[in-house]
Amino acid sequence: MAKEITSRNENYSQWYNDIVTKAGLADYSAVRGCMVIKPYGYAIWEKMQAELDRMFKETGHQNAYFPLFIPKSFFSKEASHVEGFAKECAVVTHYRLKNDPNGKGIVVDEDAKLEEELIVRPTSETIIWNTYKSWIQSYRDLPILLNQWANVVRWEMRTRLFLRTAEFLWQEGHTAHATQQEAIKEAEQMINVYSTFAQNWMAMPVVIGRKSESERFAGAVETYSIEALMQDGKALQAGTSHFLGQNFAKAFDVKFLNKESVLDYVWATSWGVSTRLMGALVMTHSDDNGLVLPPKLAPTQVVFVPIYKSDEELSQIRAKVEVLRADLTKKGITTHFDDRDNYKPGYKFAEYEMKGYPVRIAIGPKDLEKGTVEVARRDTLQKQSLPQENLADSIVKLLDEIQLNLFNKAVDFRTVNTTVVNNYDEFKKVIAEKGGFVLAHWDGTVETEQRIKEETKATIRCIPIDGDVEEGACILTGRPSKQRAIFAQAY
Repeated sequence: MAKEITSRNENYSQWYNDIVTKAGLADYSAVRGCMVIKPYGYAIWEKMQAELDRMFKETGHQNAYFPLFIPKSFFSKEASHVEGFAKECAVVTHYRLKNDPNGKGIVVDEDAKLEEELIVRPTSETIIWNTYKSWIQSYRDLPILLNQWANVVRWEMRTRLFLRTAEFLWQEGHTAHATQQEAIKEAEQMINVYSTFAQNWMAMPVVIGRKSESERFAGAVETYSIEALMQDGKALQAGTSHFLGQNFAKAFDVKFLNKESVLDYVWATSWGVSTRLMGALVMTHSDDNGLVLPPKLAPTQVVFVPIYKSDEELSQIRAKVEVLRADLTKKGITTHFDDRDNYKPGYKFAEYEMKGYPVRIAIGPKDLEKGTVEVARRDTLQKQSLPQENLADSIVKLLDEIQLNLFNKAVDFRTVNTTVVNNYDEFKKVIAEKGGFVLAHWDGTVETEQRIKEETKATIRCIPIDGDVEEGACILTGRPSKQRAIFAQAY
């Protein structure tokens, strides 16, 4: 099966597409720019969703749901917001179809034109803040800490499964606060939640930082992001959290009576991650043999493959495997016993390697005699013989080891592919030949950032929050700079 995958070195883009489709994560849709998330891919997303949802609720947030459709007039109320999304909006103009009088199928009923066009949700700030207006009168109504799991539509022209599609799944948090300090604290808290999830669950190291002015979310005062480095040396923005100031409260006239009995505008945040995380997961860990999954996100962590020649041998193996699986289940480990008789063990090995199951256990008559099993780990492809006695404890330890190994491997890759540069010639050479994260001084202007982007296709991914304050000179203009920014070509 591995032969079906294009090598990363040969064609990274095709390698990615091969893994997504052949590992059964997603497929192309009949609708241009959209995708079908297949059961195995959705199972991984569900595990992501469940952990993130737990973390959100642990920090005091509740789930709610708002309409898919947003009146066009709502978008026009926040100028920078509408400017940022105008080119990506899908618009509903009519509400009815009719039979074509010429007998050519169905057509739009021109008499069924909407009085006001509806925008198919690209993000929900406008509809939510219009709603908050009726919910908030006093400081006693604050804070509002809501999250929404939803689909959104952004009409992308160039699409890639999970990474950039016209419709995608995500969560979006929208909170309202009485003070600026409280809102900023919320925005910072949530980007740290994302960082914790990415590193502890996805085994994907990320850098937390602030976005430059030109890379900020449309309508935000400050945007925080987590940035990850993929195996092709490109960066991927894995999550964002926005301090919106009072921009949306002013746009929708959301005021409250504060503790001093003074009328003031509400302070806001929004934050989100999407099914783009699936793409990040693939590109962080996978290899030329297929998908590699961190154990914490694998729908099935351990698969048992029987090696047998007769029904009697299979029956004996099944009895032993049932005992072993029960022990593993007690430890919270998900398992599967593949006793299909229409596929040989070699085919099954290749299939589970392709799908990235963290641990594969082969067991045959000789293993029954010896009281052992053959254990193969997906991250290193190494095999070892382990005793059946206390196997559950051994597997728990092994899964933890695989999770940590994947993270450390990704950290090492990022370290090797992070370069500090001090002049523009060096910068252009590293971006063109090596890629990765490039740390360079920048003068803080939109003009300089734009010129660098036009000449190198590299953008400022973020200004690291924990980056050292360091006096220097902009690589392009020579103007003063107090901190290096992270540049990279990005998805």
